[in-house]
Amino acid sequence: MKEVPFLKNGYPFFELFYCVRWDLKDGDMSAYIGEAELIVNRLFQQIADKDFWNEAIFFSSKDKYLNKASIKYLENRLHELALKAGRYSINQNTTTLSELSEAEQAELEEFLSHAKVLTATLGHKLFEALEETIEDNELQNQLFYCKNGAGANSKGSPSTEGFIVYKDSLFIIPEQPSLADGIRLERQKMLNDGTLKIEGAFYQLTKDYVFTSPSRAAAATLARSASGPFGMENSSRNSVEVF
Repeated sequence: MKEVPFLKNGYPFFELFYCVRWDLKDGDMSAYIGEAELIVNRLFQQIADKDFWNEAIFFSSKDKYLNKASIKYLENRLHELALKAGRYSINQNTTTLSELSEAEQAELEEFLSHAKVLTATLGHKLFEALEETIEDNELQNQLFYCKNGAGANSKGSPSTEGFIVYKDSLFIIPEQPSLADGIRLERQKMLNDGTLKIEGAFYQLTKDYVFTSPSRAAAATLARSASGPFGMENSSRNSVEVF
């Protein structure tokens, strides 16, 4: 590893880092969020002690204004945001939130916003909740529903990543022959990882989940081939099968 001058001789330089792992086979993602005074030493420790990560991302301040209290604050907030986003499995317990003045918190929240953007730019939406990806226009901000006479009942919104189906939506369990194999596998994976649970005669979503398209969301809901029959229900409760 190349030597970095400002990391020599125990120089007090507080930094924030994440270790990320991805599974190419099933797409599972996990992350560890931590802090260190000497990032090189900490990364060597991670290499020796933890084998779950493929990639490390770290942030520091160029003018050294981050101290132990501020970095603990950032670690806690990022841990909180990652859990809320629910995109990655987080391999640690919640850290203690440091007590800081409002002015200090405001400054650190700005640092946090930059870290979120840069992390997403590097290909990891670790801190981006699904609701942040919802398309922002009058039509697409309204809810769309997929229902049938057997009791299927899911609702969602278009997003920049596809189509979000919201927590507590109900999916049909018995699968029809017309259901694509890829969606069968996706439903099984959702059941295995706890995204779906059995609730009475249905599968129920335990959290918001993004499908690549409304058609895929509809097929997963109805357990058969579907063309995306999500009807828009507006504030006047007028349903239109246009999506």
